[in-house]
Amino acid sequence: MDDTGTLFGLPLHPLLVHAVVVLVPLAVLTLLLAQFWPAARRRLGLVTPLAAVLVAALVPVTIAAGQSLASAVGPLPSVLEHERYGRMLLPWSIGLVLVATAQWGWFRWATAALRRAQRTRATTIGSALLGLAVNAVAVGNMTVLILAGHSGSRSVWDSVMS
Repeated sequence: MDDTGTLFGLPLHPLLVHAVVVLVPLAVLTLLLAQFWPAARRRLGLVTPLAAVLVAALVPVTIAAGQSLASAVGPLPSVLEHERYGRMLLPWSIGLVLVATAQWGWFRWATAALRRAQRTRATTIGSALLGLAVNAVAVGNMTVLILAGHSGSRSVWDSVMS
C-alpha cells in the first residue's frame, strides 16, 4: 500500500468497507447474544470485546482510506454525505468497545461478587443498565452503518445508473 490509499493501484477504501460491513454486525450480534443468552456468553468469552476492538481499530483506517479516495473524486455532495455518516461510526465503534468490555467484566466478576454478598437488587439493576447500554450501542452502530453504507452505495451507483 502506498500513501495515497491504494493497493496495487486500486482504492483501498472499498475493500476496508466490506470488512467493516461484515464485522460491525458480527460484533453487535455477539454483544447481544452475550447479554441475553447466558450459554452464548460463556462460549463467547473474550470474543465479544476482541471483536469490538477489531471494529474500532478498522473504522479509522477505513475513514482514512475514504478520505484519500474522496480527495481523488472531489467534493461531490453524495460523497460528502457518505463521509459524514462514515465519521459518525467512529464514536459508536468506541462505544462498542467500552460496552463490550464492561459487559465482559460485569458477567465475569461483578455479578458473582454481588451474588456472594447477597446483593441481588444491585445485580438486577446493574444487569438492566448494562442491557440498556448494549441495546443503545447495538442500535447506534447498526443505524449509522446502514446510513453510511446506503449513502456510499448511492454515491457510487447513482452516477453509473443514471
